[in-house]
Amino acid sequence: MPTEDVYNRIPMLRAERGVSRKDLAAALGVHYQTIGYLERGEYSPSLFLALRIAEYFEVPLEVVFSLKPFPRLGSEVK
Repeated sequence: MPTEDVYNRIPMLRAERGVSRKDLAAALGVHYQTIGYLERGEYSPSLFLALRIAEYFEVPLEVVFSLKPFPRLGSEVK
C-alpha cells in the first residue's frame, strides 16, 4: 500500500516572497504552527487548505504540492 506522504514547496514560496509563517498563517486563518507542520511534512492539508495556499501564492496546486518529492533546485530534469 502506498504511503500518504504529501510533499510541498511552501518554504520555498514563502522565502521567494518574504512571507513569514505567522503572516501566511494569518492570511489563511490557521495557527502558525500548522504552517510549520505542513512544511516539515508532519501534517497533510485538507483539500480546502491546499487550494487556499495555492491561491494565496497565485500558483497552480501542483506547483505547491506533490505526491512525489520535488527535484532539488539545480538538478537535472529527467
